[in-house]
Amino acid sequence: MAEIINMPRLSDTMEEGTVATWLKKVGDKIEEGDILAEIETDKATMEFESFHQGTLLHIGVQEGETTKVDELLAIIGEEGEDVSNLIKGAKTSNDKDSDKEEAKKESKEAESKSEEPKNKESKPESVEIPEGVTVVTMPRLSDTMEEGTVATWLKKIGDEVSEGDILAEIETDKATMEFESFQSGTLLHIGLKEGETAKVDELLAIIGPKDADVSNIAKNFSATSASDSDEKVEAPKQETPKQETKQVEAPKVDIKMEAKQDIQSNDTVNGRIFISPLAKKMADEKGIQLSQVKGSGDQGRIVKRDIENFTPAALQGVGSTAKFVSSGQEDFDEKPNSQMRKVIAKRLAESKFTAPHYYLNVEFDMDNAIAFRAQYNSIPDTKISFNDMVVKACALALKKHPQVNSQWFADKMKLNNHVHIGVAVAVEDGLLVPVVRFANEQSLPQINAGVKDFAVRARNKKLTPQEMEGSTFTISNLGMMGIESFTSIINQPNSAILSVGAIIEKPVVKNGQIVVGNTMKLTLACDHRTVDGATGAEFLLTLKGYIENPLTMLL
Repeated sequence: MAEIINMPRLSDTMEEGTVATWLKKVGDKIEEGDILAEIETDKATMEFESFHQGTLLHIGVQEGETTKVDELLAIIGEEGEDVSNLIKGAKTSNDKDSDKEEAKKESKEAESKSEEPKNKESKPESVEIPEGVTVVTMPRLSDTMEEGTVATWLKKIGDEVSEGDILAEIETDKATMEFESFQSGTLLHIGLKEGETAKVDELLAIIGPKDADVSNIAKNFSATSASDSDEKVEAPKQETPKQETKQVEAPKVDIKMEAKQDIQSNDTVNGRIFISPLAKKMADEKGIQLSQVKGSGDQGRIVKRDIENFTPAALQGVGSTAKFVSSGQEDFDEKPNSQMRKVIAKRLAESKFTAPHYYLNVEFDMDNAIAFRAQYNSIPDTKISFNDMVVKACALALKKHPQVNSQWFADKMKLNNHVHIGVAVAVEDGLLVPVVRFANEQSLPQINAGVKDFAVRARNKKLTPQEMEGSTFTISNLGMMGIESFTSIINQPNSAILSVGAIIEKPVVKNGQIVVGNTMKLTLACDHRTVDGATGAEFLLTLKGYIENPLTMLL
């Protein structure tokens, strides 16, 4: 029996998708759980799994092509099955559905104008929510968040919850954050266990009166329940003689789907290993090769206890007959991309290939800066770094060169009068950029304290999204790691980013004489759409004045 696979809705705002890559071709055998394709949405490029098995009989959207959600993507069925009528029928149905949806939308708008207010608040019959009961969904805790993992529950079923209480700690693509309750009542249901992951707007918990029955809500709630009308849209009928067909809707990512994915076997499918998010995180932290771990969860799934109890193969035979891997054997580890890694990849690729980068390289004399820092740090309870001096100097220079402090948008250019400097901080999964706000107005010790606090909380994933938003310029410093010079990719929509290298002691020429000096190399990456070469050079000249004569920063 042929199954029609439609373009799935992989994010809450997705209206259409582009096939980035097909991982299967027509004629291939498909197993449930196989990755069919990589789909590019409005937010990310995501893997799309098959929920059916059979033979891939037809591909409706080629690589690089785009189609709307719920339109024909592929057909899976029995080998040799004739699906020509299904293909024709699906195209016709999509056209009809388009007209139908438009007509329904217009009809709905007309009805909403004439309906009484009480009708506007009606809930779908299948997910009727009793009075006083509140469904708590997975929150969007950052601008790029598409799914979240429950790191820790701070309340358990039956606990009384007051408005403002911390319900749980949620791990996003950027940080692990506390999630407060905005309601009061009893915690009646928990939709995700610790370590489990769900999409934004999926069921997280239910709060309400102590004895309320919420079993129907827990069983049937999905991200669309709260907004769908009680109308049921019938699947288009296929006029295919002597052939049973079934229209399969694009999978909605809800709790049921997550559960289905969780019980997959740990046997590798196209190189994939099934493992809980918490176990995966623990394995990454301990450097454990997942291929060596035997899962004890449902149908072989790797869970937390498997990682905690894991013993490397090389140690299992110590004391008897140890087995060692030959030095000539090829080996590798696979590490799944974290949400943070995916977002970094997407944003930097967009920046690199949309903003015309060019680079200006300079080398500053750091002798006066070294002497200034030593004298400044001689003040009791005061300590500043060279990075703090660079942040302050950049902030003052940006006030004099607003074009470098600008941002590019499709229809305008924004020249910022305020200076918010993003300071890149390396963390385990990638890079975070907390923002020093109004940096030009802060003293060097204030900048030092702020950057130190950001760095500590960034590595502990305790930064809030608000602390990583709104930068107008970015500084990336690898000097403390001994890197002499490097280039960076602009953090859009900013117009520039400064790469700061190490201070190097070397022979220099001063007043016609070769002497021992200290220099530091910097590279300014500029977006040519907003910053011309001369403008960038003038900014660096002003920056040079502040760095080589640091007392001027205090005037």
